[in-house]
Amino acid sequence: MGNRFKTAVLLGALTGLLVVFGNYFGGTQGMVVAFAFALLMNFGADWFSGRIGLAMYGAREVSEAEAPDLVSLVRGLAQRARLPMPRVYVIPTTSPNAFATGRSPRHAAVAVTEGILRLMEREELEGVLAHELAHVRNRDTLISTIAATLAGVVMMLAHMARWAAFFGGGRDDENRGGVLGLVVMAVLAPVAAFLIQMAISRAREYLADATAAQITKKPRALASALQHLQQAAQRVPLEANPATAHLFIVNPLSGRSLMGLFSTHPPIEERVARLLAMRG
Repeated sequence: MGNRFKTAVLLGALTGLLVVFGNYFGGTQGMVVAFAFALLMNFGADWFSGRIGLAMYGAREVSEAEAPDLVSLVRGLAQRARLPMPRVYVIPTTSPNAFATGRSPRHAAVAVTEGILRLMEREELEGVLAHELAHVRNRDTLISTIAATLAGVVMMLAHMARWAAFFGGGRDDENRGGVLGLVVMAVLAPVAAFLIQMAISRAREYLADATAAQITKKPRALASALQHLQQAAQRVPLEANPATAHLFIVNPLSGRSLMGLFSTHPPIEERVARLLAMRG
């Protein structure tokens, strides 16, 4: 419940930021136009995100005849999680990782790399797959899309505000600070929106870990899997697009320059500590 409440609070904060900034710059009309555009753009991207993500990494759908152990494991977990059977894909790379995608439980897909199938013991792989199915059950794709829409509106308004300030726009009354206030808002609002969006993503990862532990009753197995994944991913990094890094169970960009500081994933050490504190 803690992570669900945190997500609700963060979404509320993001909405509040949008209302304040939208009212400051464009009033109701400008905010509605930006919101409609962002809504269309983000939900359009979400509609095709599953196919795009799978195609981007060359994922191949496998049948039970081709991968009996993997498909059987996914089916059993889906039944325990009370979810429709998702489609199962394998990504041809030795880097160990996994992700789930799809706009709803009935359109979900789970993808694992060849590397994770070689690395994981059965109970560890079970924990990883349960984590991905937890994202499906918790409707994290929808929540991420809503957060992206709200953040996108703030960023579009900020872009408009920068142009308005450049051409001498802005409201000059004493409560708004004129052009200077507009510039400050245009710089700070997108940063705040990004940080809130990142915090939402981290909260959903913690919730997916907890949900996976409830499904399997084996929190220590998932904790062990996360530790092994972190170590192996550093040895064999995945050539991932930063725009899709949030999909994976462990951040494929965690070892690259400053990317780790702005990760959509919480620290592995903290995730492991929370799992180990649970009872099986």
